[in-house]
Amino acid sequence: MAEDLTRQSDRILSDSRAVLRDNQAGGRHRLEGRSIGRGSKRLKTKNLLKRAGLFGAAVLAIFMAASVAGIILNGIGFAGVMMAAFAIVVAAFIFANYPKVKIPKRADLTRTQDARQLVARTELWLEHQRPALPAAAAKIVEEMGVQLDALGKQLEHIDPAHPAAAEVRKLVGEHLPETIEGYRRIPDHLRREERVGTTPDRQLVDSLGKISKEIDSVTRQLAEGSLDDLAIRSRYLEYRYGDAEAVSADDQGSGVPLPDFEAKKARKT
Repeated sequence: MAEDLTRQSDRILSDSRAVLRDNQAGGRHRLEGRSIGRGSKRLKTKNLLKRAGLFGAAVLAIFMAASVAGIILNGIGFAGVMMAAFAIVVAAFIFANYPKVKIPKRADLTRTQDARQLVARTELWLEHQRPALPAAAAKIVEEMGVQLDALGKQLEHIDPAHPAAAEVRKLVGEHLPETIEGYRRIPDHLRREERVGTTPDRQLVDSLGKISKEIDSVTRQLAEGSLDDLAIRSRYLEYRYGDAEAVSADDQGSGVPLPDFEAKKARKT
């Protein structure tokens, strides 16, 4: 009995600390509406523009209907004007809330083959999962949005059939959602209960931290080719238009060959 009361007290204290951390961070209700990355923000903006277009079309239709009714009835009178205004208010209410942004499901992430589109959908999916996560995990998810943006930028220059794209699909579309869904399947009162020296909350934070590091690693690997191209081009410009002797001295033992761009142009012509 005493042991049960102790566990319950510890759980209450842990929940209180979690609520305090959430309130210090601005509250979970504020986090829900905030985009974690540019990909999810782009999808939300697209939905908002669609709503605005539908509302504009509805207002135009109401004005046209009122005009036709005025011509037929030789005026619609005060009652007609009020009905048209009421219809505009109703249209504004409807399209301010619908259609809602479609939150991708777990199966949608697995089926998405375009790695760039997968990144944006995953950001949107993570935002929907964020309120159910502990504060430390929610913070990692927030930071992961920036990492996913950088990853999506690198994927713009990668062939979808490239092995790196397949690795991204597995990491972002399978491992990451499986980790979060596995945690959410655990009952709330067991998530902070310690077993074998750890708790599900801490396991989730550790797993998300590892996934975050792997996303950063993949992004850096994809960026290495662009960095090498930029370094070679910069050295060529220094050699072509700068101090060639200084460049030659600096290049000794650099291990990066300087391409002959002029010779390549001559061969093409």
